[in-house]
Amino acid sequence: MQTENTPYTGIKVESHFGGRSGWIRASVLGANDGILSTASLVIGVAAASAAREPIVLAGLAGLVAGAFSMAAGEYVSVSSQSDIETGDLDRERTELAQFPEQELTELAQVYEKRGLDAALARQVAEQLTRHNALEAHARDELSINEITRARPLQAALSSGASFTAGGLLPLAVAWLAPLAWMEYLQYGFALLFLIALGTIAARAGGSSVKKANLRIVVWGTIAMVMSAAIGYLFGTAIM
Repeated sequence: MQTENTPYTGIKVESHFGGRSGWIRASVLGANDGILSTASLVIGVAAASAAREPIVLAGLAGLVAGAFSMAAGEYVSVSSQSDIETGDLDRERTELAQFPEQELTELAQVYEKRGLDAALARQVAEQLTRHNALEAHARDELSINEITRARPLQAALSSGASFTAGGLLPLAVAWLAPLAWMEYLQYGFALLFLIALGTIAARAGGSSVKKANLRIVVWGTIAMVMSAAIGYLFGTAIM
């Protein structure tokens, strides 16, 4: 919407969601896992126990262990990706120093494959090389740029914090819900939490809300039903 203080430039400003992909993935994965893991654990223990204390303790232990496990796993995984990217950039930097002409030709061939004619591809490659050769090769040859660069610490903190935030929700239900309805209330509230999270994530990422929630409901239900079945099985065996 134009205002009198905002000059019209004639340029359409578009919103894209690719820059959010890293933190959305880590945060959604962590929160989903926190909700589903803790709720499934609580349901399984509640099916085998008639007392609140072991249910809450199991949920709390699962929450703490899961948060640290998620953060550590994400850090290791993204660090491996970062190491690969760093190694590729180091090799490219060496090749640019030792074989500049070959690298220029290689970059021009990349643009030719994307649809430019040979002369224009060469001209584009020369101009981008003069501007920043390593950046051009990283982006167009290696598909590495600032938006998609791996950030291990950011991913680890996002995953651990979001797992904790997600896990606290079913833990609160375990603390407050009547024991007689524990499994059913855990299941119902967990689905509500997951659907709310799926809706927020889908809208933030510009994807389909219906598809995101369908995946959450189906797989969440399977996980919690299996946990309840194991709890009932072992509870009956113990009794």
